[in-house]
Amino acid sequence: MNLTDTQRAILALITERIESEGMPPSQTEIATAFGFSSVRAAQYHLEALERAGAIQRIPGQARGIRLTQAPVRAPAANDDALRLPVLGRVAAGLPIGAGADLEADDYVLLDKNFFAPAPDYLLKVKGDSMRDEGIFDGDLIGVHRTASARNGQIVVARIDDEITVKLLKLGKDRIRLLPRNPDYAPIEVLPDQDFAIEGLYCGLVRPNR
Repeated sequence: MNLTDTQRAILALITERIESEGMPPSQTEIATAFGFSSVRAAQYHLEALERAGAIQRIPGQARGIRLTQAPVRAPAANDDALRLPVLGRVAAGLPIGAGADLEADDYVLLDKNFFAPAPDYLLKVKGDSMRDEGIFDGDLIGVHRTASARNGQIVVARIDDEITVKLLKLGKDRIRLLPRNPDYAPIEVLPDQDFAIEGLYCGLVRPNR
């Protein structure tokens, strides 16, 4: 992630406020904390953080800032640390084989407070079909193991022994898996296909590149 020292400091402030108060700072609070002469300077740095994929901003909300990745942390003395296995890859593009690039011996230690619900394992993303959801190629996504999901949730799904991550769209007589990138077409689940929900997307980690 190519950020300036100021942008890294702002990201650290956002992370600390979310951890301690449950909400991010406002743009005015960021401007005050860093001695900016105007809120526009804070907006400039937040735009840079969003372009870098570190945060997402929610239009129309005064504190509409969301972290797109969970910070990797040292082991904790309490129950807030999760040691999650990286089980393989999931396609955010075209589905790929479920057994491809299996990394059964790879583990990552994370803070469970940055996920909802708590994940059971991580999958490595390949492709950019979910980029407008803030999910990029190379990200590790947390997956909560479940066989059911509601309409509009982001799911990890299996189609004929291939795995993909998409937005679930349930119709009266059909199931579609929608990308979050206009360059990709929706996946229509055909009646004769073997389809199953493998889990719910519940957050991500962006490894240092």
